[in-house]
Amino acid sequence: MGQILFKSNQKPPYVVLMGLDGAGKTTLLSRLQWGKRMDTSPTVGFNVGTLELARGIALTVWDVGGQGEMRTNWKYYLDDCKALVFVVDGEDRSRLGEAQKALKKVLKEESIKKVPLMVLVNKKDVPNSMTIREVSTQLDLPSNKDRDWEIQACSAYTGLGLQQAFLSVAQLIKKQ
Repeated sequence: MGQILFKSNQKPPYVVLMGLDGAGKTTLLSRLQWGKRMDTSPTVGFNVGTLELARGIALTVWDVGGQGEMRTNWKYYLDDCKALVFVVDGEDRSRLGEAQKALKKVLKEESIKKVPLMVLVNKKDVPNSMTIREVSTQLDLPSNKDRDWEIQACSAYTGLGLQQAFLSVAQLIKKQ
């Protein structure tokens, strides 16, 4: 991983964090930024933060609200993004179909046609959370043949897997 993703005089690559409401996007971003769990409330609009992942590796992450009425605006956050991170609530099987529809709609946007995708299955610390295979199948990720994508499990609550997931996002961007 020792290679530099961006030069110090450049802005870090822009990554969009999306997913249904309640998936844990804001908790995830605050855990990465501050190293601890913060009390959060539903995002109206967006949150933004720069993550220093390692020496020479940073990402600017836009966390976009996931409520139904916000999803119609998701496309406006996609211009110039270098990666899409889609967060799924790994505990909520009842909304996986809704998540699949939302993700498919975003992936059809012309502005992100070749942008890599990272799917994070959040709440891995919760008993009976979905497996990566289960989520991958339900979201039909293997059909994304013209896009680099990965799926990883994580826990915004405990921090499990977050650093590695975003280092993987940085590697996906670098491959482009």
